[in-house]
Amino acid sequence: MQYTEHIKCDVCSQEVLDCIVLLHHLYINRKEVSPVMLGPAYNHTMETPASFLLVGIPGLQSSHLWLAISLSAMYIIALLGNTLIMTAIWMDSTLHEPMYCFLCVLAAVDIIMASSVVPKMVSIFCSGESSISFNACFTQMFFVHLATAVETGLLLTMAFDCYAAICKPLHYKRILTPLVMLGMSMTITIRAIIAITPLSWMVSHLPFCGSNVVLHSYCEHIALARLACADPVPSSLYSLIGSSIMVGSDVAFIAVSYILILRAVFGLSSKTAQLKALSTCGSHVGVMALYYLPGMASIYAAWLGQDIVPLHTQVLLADLYVIIPATLNPIIYGMRTKQLRERIWSYLMHVLFDHSNLGS
Repeated sequence: MQYTEHIKCDVCSQEVLDCIVLLHHLYINRKEVSPVMLGPAYNHTMETPASFLLVGIPGLQSSHLWLAISLSAMYIIALLGNTLIMTAIWMDSTLHEPMYCFLCVLAAVDIIMASSVVPKMVSIFCSGESSISFNACFTQMFFVHLATAVETGLLLTMAFDCYAAICKPLHYKRILTPLVMLGMSMTITIRAIIAITPLSWMVSHLPFCGSNVVLHSYCEHIALARLACADPVPSSLYSLIGSSIMVGSDVAFIAVSYILILRAVFGLSSKTAQLKALSTCGSHVGVMALYYLPGMASIYAAWLGQDIVPLHTQVLLADLYVIIPATLNPIIYGMRTKQLRERIWSYLMHVLFDHSNLGS
């Protein structure tokens, strides 16, 4: 009887020793333990990475220098063009009309969106400085997506402005009062914050226990969600459905506005008035095409995955989407809007001649 009890005690002691050894091994190698091994109840204990590594455009590393030069040139044009538009509108009281005020806000949003990603992208392509801190990465992601959400709302308000100017010219100033314009701008911003905040929260609270290498040029949410140890489908699905609803509803209202505008334009008896009205709205259509077409192509390409759309194509589309509209918007509006073009030219001549007079 005593011999049997002695054997049982030895077995128990051995089991306790094995358990201690196992726990010690798990503690030493705790960073290598996956959440699947530990179970869902332990996901909250996973350490978040201190930083991420952005690789640029996978598969196009040999072209990074040329991409850096191209992006730098477009970024400089975007900064100068949008700054000139904002300065011209701000300094000329005759341009303090709804269309130009919305254009001024659009220029500011373009600068924010481009400045959120392009300097870091150029740094990656030129020097290989790919590290970005965890907080900086999600801050970048939030501002990029917030700017895109605000921009689609601005395009809708600009379409409404065009509709009111052409279809309701006698009531235009009464419809778009400064208070109404402020209310529209606030509504656009609040809508964007409400739409983007849950997405940022969902992605930033995913458990990142594996690789911290982001296969992208900036902190794009789908690329980040793919690094998580948890299922990335909920956040990706939220992004796809949310962007489709927001952009789809905006495009629908814009389409209705332009149908009504075209009906009103072609009802005018004067050909000159028709051409002037079409020219006014033509720049809006060009800007909308620059924004919506590459934007939706980028979103759906990322959702479809690299089995259908190559990864370097997805990343390149996303990169061009954040810089091309910001670069071409001031060119389109500056070239096609006579009053704004003349004011910008006058402002440039004034600055250049003042400097030359001071130098002499």
